[in-house]
Amino acid sequence: MITSIGGLWRRVIGSAGRTCMVIIISHFSFLIPRSSAAQTLTLVELNCENLFDYRHDDGKDDTEYLPEATRRWTKRRYWRKLNNIAQELLSTRDDGIPDLIALCEVENDTVMHDLTERSLLRNANYGYMMTSSPDRRGVDVALLYSHYTFMPIRHHSITIEPVKGMRPTRDILYVAGQLVCGDTLHVFVVHAPSRYGGERYSRPFREAVASRLCDAVDSVYAVSSDARILVAGDFNEDADGKVMQSICQQHRLRNLTKDACGMNGVKGTYRYKGKWESIDHILGSRSMHIAVDSVYIHAPQFLLEAEENYGGYHPRRTYNGMRYQPGYSDHLPLVARFRL
Repeated sequence: MITSIGGLWRRVIGSAGRTCMVIIISHFSFLIPRSSAAQTLTLVELNCENLFDYRHDDGKDDTEYLPEATRRWTKRRYWRKLNNIAQELLSTRDDGIPDLIALCEVENDTVMHDLTERSLLRNANYGYMMTSSPDRRGVDVALLYSHYTFMPIRHHSITIEPVKGMRPTRDILYVAGQLVCGDTLHVFVVHAPSRYGGERYSRPFREAVASRLCDAVDSVYAVSSDARILVAGDFNEDADGKVMQSICQQHRLRNLTKDACGMNGVKGTYRYKGKWESIDHILGSRSMHIAVDSVYIHAPQFLLEAEENYGGYHPRRTYNGMRYQPGYSDHLPLVARFRL
């Protein structure tokens, strides 16, 4: 293990210089056995705001994001978006890189390969798993993991059976892996249906996702009542919503980020008509709840722009309506750090 890290260290220093050396040294020290020092785990969740490539996927309604389409989603804009997302993720830690990253609104394996192997994230050496869902636009979820701190054991997608009036939606991603401390961590990545058509009309669609999620969580608890479980994603509902309340109250999960806030007056991960909303969440089992060191919304100035109509700030997104701007995402990242 140390030999492979040494090889990576030499490769990173040769191609990227001093900044990446700090990152690799940080993780090199993480792998040194420490009987007395606490080991940490950092999870980041981010909705990437339509991270599409610029090619058409057969059978998917992705024509909005093509070079000749109205949005003029060109190769140059695609690569700028990838590097912006990479910069956003790397900026969430100043002492290394996140151990786990849960992403929503990523199109396909090409996007994930480019993000992990060819963008500014390329020297972080992330692996990833993702779903291949029946969502009509081809939008999926993914989990990036650091090989140095998380070893996947198994993973699969959990398909959602549509209820009446519901379009096919994103699968839930389930990944189980071994942490450096030797414990197994169960991770679920969720992107629930939006509130299009109104909250009441669309609530059964989110309830269908919640039902499948809770069945899967309960199956983990059936094997180990004190299992380490994390659920992360865009639930399209705030912490006090009926669906979120049901998930947490009936299935032994705590909303770890319910009261999370960020710098620059940020009070949610998403802002709509001048109101901050926390529709992205990180939930955890009791064993992860008691291990929480810190939770926050990552909101440095470069991820924000002035809100002209309502005052304050909102996330610096890629498109403002149909107008392109070289931003990041319409959501802000959630960060949770644990001491294991």
